[in-house]
Amino acid sequence: MQNQTSSSNIITVTYRIETAGDPEAIAQKMAGDQSTGTFTALPNETEQVRARCAARVTAVRPLAPHDTPSLPDPDTRGPYHRADIDIAFPLEAIGIDIAALTTIAFGGAYSMRGVSGIRVMDVDLPDAWQSHPGPQFGIKGSRALMGVDHGVMIASIIKPSLGLLPEETAPIIAELCAAGVDFIKDDEKLMSPGYSPLKDRVKAIMPVIRDHEQRTGKRVMYAFGISSTDPDEMMRNHDMVLEAGGNAAVININAIGYGGMSFLRKRSSLCLHAHRNGWDMMTRNPGMGMEFAPYQKIWRLLGVDQFQINGIRAKYWESDESFVKSFKDCMTPVFDDSDRPLPVVCSGQWGGQAVDTYNRTGKTLDLMYLGGGGIHGHPMGIAAGVRAIRQAWQAAEAGLSLHEMAKSCPELAASLAKWATP
Repeated sequence: MQNQTSSSNIITVTYRIETAGDPEAIAQKMAGDQSTGTFTALPNETEQVRARCAARVTAVRPLAPHDTPSLPDPDTRGPYHRADIDIAFPLEAIGIDIAALTTIAFGGAYSMRGVSGIRVMDVDLPDAWQSHPGPQFGIKGSRALMGVDHGVMIASIIKPSLGLLPEETAPIIAELCAAGVDFIKDDEKLMSPGYSPLKDRVKAIMPVIRDHEQRTGKRVMYAFGISSTDPDEMMRNHDMVLEAGGNAAVININAIGYGGMSFLRKRSSLCLHAHRNGWDMMTRNPGMGMEFAPYQKIWRLLGVDQFQINGIRAKYWESDESFVKSFKDCMTPVFDDSDRPLPVVCSGQWGGQAVDTYNRTGKTLDLMYLGGGGIHGHPMGIAAGVRAIRQAWQAAEAGLSLHEMAKSCPELAASLAKWATP
């Protein structure tokens, strides 16, 4: 996907619609209802008003019909006609506010009668939207903070996800650091529970990070879970991490919302690692919700530095093709290269997907490869789990198969024996 932003005063939203009726008529109805029109003609909806604020259909591209609707609809019968439509909204009607964009151009579309499916496929934003801050660190800054000039950034997540006391977590951090990881994070479910308050976790973990740096010169990035629906509490969490010498935080972006992210980014000195839990509610039905392309653009403009996007043969529902598209979306500038977040490849990754990931993402090394159970569950231990993943990526770069590499790498061989499918 090429950068489709424009210097014009138009915001263009692409929708995929499904209807038993006429897609062209639905498109026109959407444009009217989401801007100046309503269910009946209005005397004050003058040509001047429409010229200033009316949305306009600029394209209708028919797609193959479906026999069954995406949403149950007992009052209609198929075929259900489908089309991708472009609707152009005047910048003057929306401005550069994300709440206005989601209210006017996204939210209202789903309440329409006459559609059995509707999905926001993309949004093209004019140059005026460059006023949003975007990533503070992104790919280049993340590399600098981790001290990784070249190559894939190898990362891990604390497992078990929940239940470890701070004093039980610290030795695991020490082992991961010694094994050579570049990044470690709290699980997204771990924020500040009673058994492991954030302040106690910071107190237990940061000395381990600093000690490893003093002994080796390597500063491992640790991202603490600081999310809260109370922006002031989230900033207190942020400040606690920063004052202890931390440089990163895990942000549950859907939980804190656009306003919370905006509040945090304007004040943050930490690298913000985004977890998108809850996104599946918006996208899992392919005929409804939202594609990752428009979703990630908004969060990038708000300031996400690193973005978790699942991976090849992930443990969740998402297909490999969907992951590859998400990766390309992240790597495509909205306005310029500085607004690209670091893609974080995750979800059931153990190294067995490294070669395919490398090949299918354009043989780039600008990614973080995050192993949780694929490191902690290695039969030879945590350190071997880290080495096995590095060996898998060495194979990818060298153009070798994993089995060829495993002949001289017992850690990778053990991974293949445990997790490789026939």
